[in-house]
Amino acid sequence: MLKSIVATAAVLGTVGFALPAHAAAQDGGTFAVQGATIHTVADGVIEGGTIVIRDGRIIAVGSDVDIPADAEIIDGEGKHVFPGMIDSFSSLGLTEIGAVAVTNDASELGRWNPHLNAHTAIHPASEHIPVARANGITHSMVAPGGGGRGFGGGGSGIQGQATLIHLDGWTVEEMEIEKTAAMVLGWPTLSTSFRAFAGFGRPSGGRSFRQAQERFDEQVAEIDEWFVAAQHYRQAVASGSDRVPRNIQLEHLSRVLDRGMKVIVRANGWREIESAIEFAEKWNLDLVIAGGNGAREIAGTLAEKNIPVILGPVQRVPQGEDTAYDDPNTLPGVLHDAGVEIAFATFNSSDSRTLPYEAANSVSWGLTKEAALEAVTLAPARVLGVDDRLGSLEVGKVGNLIVTDGDPLEITTQIEWVFIKGVPSDLDNKHRSLWEKYNNRPARRVTTTTT
Repeated sequence: MLKSIVATAAVLGTVGFALPAHAAAQDGGTFAVQGATIHTVADGVIEGGTIVIRDGRIIAVGSDVDIPADAEIIDGEGKHVFPGMIDSFSSLGLTEIGAVAVTNDASELGRWNPHLNAHTAIHPASEHIPVARANGITHSMVAPGGGGRGFGGGGSGIQGQATLIHLDGWTVEEMEIEKTAAMVLGWPTLSTSFRAFAGFGRPSGGRSFRQAQERFDEQVAEIDEWFVAAQHYRQAVASGSDRVPRNIQLEHLSRVLDRGMKVIVRANGWREIESAIEFAEKWNLDLVIAGGNGAREIAGTLAEKNIPVILGPVQRVPQGEDTAYDDPNTLPGVLHDAGVEIAFATFNSSDSRTLPYEAANSVSWGLTKEAALEAVTLAPARVLGVDDRLGSLEVGKVGNLIVTDGDPLEITTQIEWVFIKGVPSDLDNKHRSLWEKYNNRPARRVTTTTT
């Protein structure tokens, strides 16, 4: 086993794969990465710098740092240190194998689930978590996928509460950063086409725009009715009356009123986003848009109203017949240039490891390199309201960082160390074990026959 680990590290050019047994067993401790290029994100780049972590927190970072005598020192010469990356919207721990229903817990039956929390369904032993972690993803917002369509996936409605977690821990309680990070709403879609059953074919005809608008307005009105009920329920409870029966759904939904909890609305078309903004202003919600494929049309409005956008994967085909071929690639740069706070997300479980490459792909299409890095580190921390603890390398923040041999947004870069809560994490994962298995398979035997 030891030979296999050493051989793998030598082949892949990494030294962090073989985690010291005492480091893995420690709870806290003191570590120092010395002589590395430190990318703080919040305060520039420090050449030949040192960063020190003690008991889970960063206690020093700079070019002239005193290293505690009890620190375990990691030689950072020629290496780079970055904040751990954040997948701003994923289903990590909720979905294992997409085609096997019993391994999927991202959605719930029904459209109205404000009382449900992804925290209760996260499976810490998911194989996708260590794969994402080994590629520098140290924390993620895990969100419910919604219900009301087909077998409970997709559709408009109140989908439930998202939770923010570290990607390391034996239990979800150990992984927890914010048990309730946001309430997730699926916004209605303004569409003139009917959806064929199971995606096979499409019936002839469709709705007129007027019919589509009427259906859209009806669905928005349904969501509004829930908010009216939540407001009345909160008022009744506040009155002190002992005759108000407890309603778990309204109790949780009422927490979002008056900006008491972030509300993440999944919306893509510019009309849908505009509708969600109007709704949020009516109810004084702390709004975040997720998806945002059509956000470029109203980028000025989003910037003016300080509404951030969590963008989905850019390595995808454009949405809509008249959409430009490069729309997914150029959208992040357009929004950033307009002054919109952006964060990248995978909206996925198995693809969470590809988060840095979604950001990198946008750099070729107008987004600056610095903005791309920020959009997977400090920007999502700001969007989720945890930038006082996460997202950059600053004294006092949680020791979530990665040590690499290059730019983590480059696919050729190797992640050598991952620290989560100030402790080195095991970088072993199913992808690596399969690589080792088949890399070490016996050579094919060739049998010759003499006649």
